[in-house]
Amino acid sequence: MNLPNKLTLARVILIPVFMIFLAIPPLSSAIGDTLTRVIAAVLFILISLTDMLDGKIARARHLVTDFGKFLDPLADKMLVFSACLGILVFEERVRPVFVWAAAVVMFRELAVTGLRMMVAGKSNLVVAASWLGKIKTTTQIICVSTTLLEPVVFGSWCDFFNTYRPLTYLSIAVMTVMTVWSGANYFVTYWKVLDPEK
Repeated sequence: MNLPNKLTLARVILIPVFMIFLAIPPLSSAIGDTLTRVIAAVLFILISLTDMLDGKIARARHLVTDFGKFLDPLADKMLVFSACLGILVFEERVRPVFVWAAAVVMFRELAVTGLRMMVAGKSNLVVAASWLGKIKTTTQIICVSTTLLEPVVFGSWCDFFNTYRPLTYLSIAVMTVMTVWSGANYFVTYWKVLDPEK
């Protein structure tokens, strides 16, 4: 249980805590909408940063393990799915649009995970994260953070942002485009390995 694996495990443990602030309405009523949003956003950003940190430490110190290879991508999917589901519960205002973005994100993550497994099984290749995949992850972090914090940061002095959520809708659009683009890029790159004729 080296440091990168401890960070990954901590990430998994913190995900339910993050979900508590999004998916339990009485908690929001008890401590206030603003504080709930800030705590959830801070937790999400912290968890996302540990995701970037554990990989860098593992590669720099040559601490890559089978446990880390298994748990790290699983923790990534758990965080993304939890954030999508939590926002669908917490954010009634953007739910009609976000539900479609969440469906795209979940479908893409499952499809690319399946692709990675198939490529690894057929050719023993490890499908590394592409630069598009890294940008996609960044847009997901920005989207979730913006959705939670826009009413807090701007709503107090400009009701337009609290009512219409322009930054939230923009971040949802960018995240969805990058999710589709990065997913399609993986399939185009590894389509020959899949060989649908077999």
